Amino acid sequence: MVRQREFDEQKALDDAMVLFWEKGYRATTLSDLTAKMGIQRPSLYSAFGDKEELFEAALRKYTKQHAARIRTKLQNNQSVKEAFHSLFTDVVEEEYRDGPSKGCFCINTIVELAPHEEKFEILTREHQMYLSVIFEEKIVQGIRSGELESSLNAKALAQTLVVSFIGLTVLMKSRPERSFVDHSVATILSILK
Repeated sequence: MVRQREFDEQKALDDAMVLFWEKGYRATTLSDLTAKMGIQRPSLYSAFGDKEELFEAALRKYTKQHAARIRTKLQNNQSVKEAFHSLFTDVVEEEYRDGPSKGCFCINTIVELAPHEEKFEILTREHQMYLSVIFEEKIVQGIRSGELESSLNAKALAQTLVVSFIGLTVLMKSRPERSFVDHSVATILSILK
């Protein structure tokens, strides 16, 4: 008979995600993980595999949630320009709040692992492409409604905004001067004609 797990796998995965997000993959030890997740090593291995497999599961869960949050945020605003303005300014506001800057778990992975691990290069690139599709959908909506110029290339504009969004998220980890960021965001968003 198969023994039932004595812990909530999704909660344990969420706890692992938070820890990986705070410390990164390399700095997180198995002892850190078992302590944070409230489980023993055999349970971790049985439920999630090794540390790399656990990290991949946490990253996949994060990217799915992150994309859903972005899609919802963009869809909740009828105006395309206002939707993107809100999205970009929320990144800025989050990073200027008190407390340490965690940034974006996926972007942290791009910086830490993608240059060295093909699996994470592919996973993070997939997330970038998915964000591009979400952005393009919103831009197309703006072209159809007449809010944006019909001559715009929705795909190229979406990809440019993804690059800018990722760059802004990385930059915000160093908490640059607010005026520097505000002027940059305004210039980025000015491409939405």
